[in-house]
Amino acid sequence: PKDIAHFWELGGGTSLLDLISIPITSDTLRTFSLVLVLDLSKPNDLWPTRENLLQATKSHVDKMIMKLGKTNSKAASEMRQKIWSNMQKDHPDRELIDPFLIPLVIIGSKYDIFQDFDSEKRKVICKTLRFVAHYYGASLMFTSKSEALLLKIRGVINQLAFGIDKSKSICVDQNKPLFITAGLDSLSQIGSPPVPDNDIGKLHAHSPMELWKKVYERVFPPKSINTLKDIKDPARDPQYAESEVDEMRIQKDQELEQYKRSSSKFWKQIELDS
Repeated sequence: PKDIAHFWELGGGTSLLDLISIPITSDTLRTFSLVLVLDLSKPNDLWPTRENLLQATKSHVDKMIMKLGKTNSKAASEMRQKIWSNMQKDHPDRELIDPFLIPLVIIGSKYDIFQDFDSEKRKVICKTLRFVAHYYGASLMFTSKSEALLLKIRGVINQLAFGIDKSKSICVDQNKPLFITAGLDSLSQIGSPPVPDNDIGKLHAHSPMELWKKVYERVFPPKSINTLKDIKDPARDPQYAESEVDEMRIQKDQELEQYKRSSSKFWKQIELDS
């Protein structure tokens, strides 16, 4: 028999976050991996996009872990232990990070555009993403249409889906595409947030993550606080009204809602049967 990997893609940025509950369930959790793709060519959107997507996913995963623990405490415990296996037992950062409970890979796309950015801006983005990836126990890599980079990504996907050995290669040079497998980076190698020493004391933060956020947003302020939460849908704008298209859109929306309800009932039925 062949191993089969199922791929679920969440499009629309952060506008469809409620759909993460469909593929991520207490039944699929033990074989699930998360790949977060961030657009390096839009640095002002990068932090809020990452923050919203990871926070919502982490919250849902934590709920599913708790749910799994009620029916199979051994499996839930094994998941918690397994996620720490990426990091050596004597790694100095073990007490300072908070790994995702499912394998996580962060991919920076459009490196071909990013490589032409000012070197200081590239430095801020690279160091920030390295910190975020390391904190969450994630792998980090940059990619573009380059065949060599795409092959690396394919290798990572094969590892996640089929258990192929992880690559031990590493590239932390900000002048090259980053490639860092989970557990191979460290806070000492990443260094402190890229801000003058006399300014860092002026930034009031309650956690290292918040400090990095403040430093990042000084360089790349979000374009709009509500941009990601209140995305306007041009399909519902009266000036673009087309009766036939709008009727089809209503039908598809209804089909989506029906699918979400039937999917939820399906997994509940499986739980009852088990």
